[in-house]
Amino acid sequence: MTEQLLADWFAAHPRLLVITGAGCSTEVGIPDYRDEQGQWKRPQPVTYQAFMGDALVRKRYWARSMLGWRVMGQAQPGRAHRALALLEQQGRIELLITQNVDGLHSAAGSRSSLDLHGRIDTVRCMDCGRRLARSQLQQSLLARNPHWAQLYAAPAPDGDADLEHENFSAFEVPACPHCSTGMLKPDVVFYGESVPRERVEQAMAALERADGLLIAGSSLMVYSGFRFAQAAARQGKSLIAINQGVTRADDLLEFKLEMDVGQALLSMARAT
Repeated sequence: MTEQLLADWFAAHPRLLVITGAGCSTEVGIPDYRDEQGQWKRPQPVTYQAFMGDALVRKRYWARSMLGWRVMGQAQPGRAHRALALLEQQGRIELLITQNVDGLHSAAGSRSSLDLHGRIDTVRCMDCGRRLARSQLQQSLLARNPHWAQLYAAPAPDGDADLEHENFSAFEVPACPHCSTGMLKPDVVFYGESVPRERVEQAMAALERADGLLIAGSSLMVYSGFRFAQAAARQGKSLIAINQGVTRADDLLEFKLEMDVGQALLSMARAT
């Protein structure tokens, strides 16, 4: 019954805008931030203002990131990523908007995709604007902080790690290798930072062309993603969600399937 409901909706809406969230990546070992009630499971992530304004915050961030990269840097696409890449190949996706920063949709083969919050595998200098691979920075962090490399910390969302009770002031963070002095920041949108206008405009233009909106593995509790559900509702377009738990858009949805997002999408991709 559930699969038939989804199949009928897919048949009635041949060209989709898709918004994905952390639920697409939990099966490959990347933790999420929220529980099924949409509440925080852990302390909120570092804000843009704190990262930019406090050297100790940056040291703590990069120390935890150095350990968290063990999981994030090796993660491979799961069923949801592969299914959405297949649906794109079948001509069913106008644009895939991901709120994740792990790059796994691109790794799975999705080409018509938008990394709304940026990519964690890239680092940007806040002075000269040059970018470098996160894997390159990892080697520099390990070389400067060999003692920290021996520590264990459980993986946390977005390449973070649960490392506490350390004196982070001793951690060494390299400057930009291009300009030699610039501050390095992950090329992602932090809390308290705005999504670049051109990304929002690209997503809104794709929504205009789409027949319906599919929310996959996201509670949409963050406004940067929720705005597209609001826009779809204003345009009179059908919205559905595949998500285990509440979403901020529940009252806008035609229906919601509380089931494994990878399983559901793979069934649809194979049936299309």
